[in-house]
Amino acid sequence: MAQFWYSRRFLSLAGQILAVFVAAITVFILWDNLTYNLEQLGIQFGFDFLQSQASFDIGETLIPYKPSNFYSHALFVGLLNSLRVLIIAIVFATLVGTIVGIARLSTNWLVRQLALIYVETLRNTPLLLQLFFWYFAVFISLPKIDNQISILGLIKFNNRGVQLPFGVEISSELSALILGLTLYTAAFIAEIIRAGIQSVPRGQWEAARALGFKPGLIMRLVVFPQALRIIIPPLTSQYLNISKNSSLAIAVGYPDIYFVASTTFNQTGRAVEVMLLIMVTYLTISLVISFAMNLLNRSVKLRER
Repeated sequence: MAQFWYSRRFLSLAGQILAVFVAAITVFILWDNLTYNLEQLGIQFGFDFLQSQASFDIGETLIPYKPSNFYSHALFVGLLNSLRVLIIAIVFATLVGTIVGIARLSTNWLVRQLALIYVETLRNTPLLLQLFFWYFAVFISLPKIDNQISILGLIKFNNRGVQLPFGVEISSELSALILGLTLYTAAFIAEIIRAGIQSVPRGQWEAARALGFKPGLIMRLVVFPQALRIIIPPLTSQYLNISKNSSLAIAVGYPDIYFVASTTFNQTGRAVEVMLLIMVTYLTISLVISFAMNLLNRSVKLRER
């Protein structure tokens, strides 16, 4: 019986129960303190304000929106705007990071040095400063629509944003945000890609060359699939960073979920409720990204026979 009390299984279970108990007590104390302070201020906790009229405009929307809509609808519009930035930035940051990461290992000295300069410059410069640069120094400084820059008549640049074929228009705010997030995160992803490729044993390269594979096929069919096992875990962290860094959209005036929530808080004074909504939103996005990347990681890991 004495051995049971000192067994590793019992101590581990007891530690987990104690941790849950302490966490529950902490949450209860904080909640009690919060409700007491709100009562002293004459503020009633609740989310009924979500069914009130928003009375403010949102510059960019993916779905129809009017100031007469409820706050709940305005927050949903902001969420869709955030997801648009998140998805586009993840895709382009992955593509740019992969290209730059492979370029870091190029046998061409110039290509290798240019990739190194890109990585060291962008990842050692604050993201907020880069967003300001792309927005104020680049996109806002572009010519007006009357004198806009055109590339082959397909892509047009002006101080209102970028016009792509088939009537697709991207505002200056969205363009600066996507470009800033993409290039900044790609600098970190490039180093992850480089490290993952270098982790593959040289014997795999030599074996592929002995079979007559060309360098491009060696990278695509032999090296990169093996490197994914090293790449995916830190790559997940960068995707999570994109989701959190996207909240800097407020700096360039892009109406993401944080921007809309801030306006909602300023108009309603419901600081606690709005902050809880923001926390739950970003937590949910992060958990979804982590879940998806864990599934991907599980699919590429080695399976022993």
